[in-house]
Amino acid sequence: MSRWRHVREFRNEIRWTVVVLVLAGLAVVALWPGGSGGGTRAVDPPQQRPQAAPVDPALRTGLEPCPAPRPGGPAELAGVTGTCLADGRPIDVGAALAGRPALVNVWATWCAPCRTELPALQRYADRPGSIPVLGVQVQSDEAGGLELLRSLGVRFPAVHDPDGALRGALRVPNVLPASFVITESGEVRRIDPPEVFRSADAVDAAVRRTLGGRS
Repeated sequence: MSRWRHVREFRNEIRWTVVVLVLAGLAVVALWPGGSGGGTRAVDPPQQRPQAAPVDPALRTGLEPCPAPRPGGPAELAGVTGTCLADGRPIDVGAALAGRPALVNVWATWCAPCRTELPALQRYADRPGSIPVLGVQVQSDEAGGLELLRSLGVRFPAVHDPDGALRGALRVPNVLPASFVITESGEVRRIDPPEVFRSADAVDAAVRRTLGGRS
């Protein structure tokens, strides 16, 4: 009788050992990146940049040409290049912004507030006496950006930042849109406090405030 009791106890120990191992395995799966634990992952898996869609040349029609290069320009942007959306050619953005004040607006196709702001910037750019506006498209496909500009009726010059070089040089924050004023001497001033422009008047007021003092 004692022998059978020992056998039953041994079997129970085996069952509990199996249960513990199974629970431990489920806990590891739940905590593993991409598991079903519901928690925030400590490290996201590396993401591959999707292949850029081909650009229909017709999408570039109607966009204003990018500014011609001049000597000087913001030191932060010296030698930093982007792709001019009007013609698909590389452009030295620092040289394009040299010699006069300018408003630089950073946007992306996935940014919902940018869709509100871009038409307001176009209305500002159409005003007599406004400083030139240059759009910088980041973190999104060039063809998608051109389609968005066309759908919104936006024509002011814009460049595409395919590798993030412009975004890094300007120290663009994680939240978009973001706007910067370039002074005639080449100083880069971020518009602060940041805001989503909904009218040309709002753009004009922010530009005047930023040009009038350091932000």
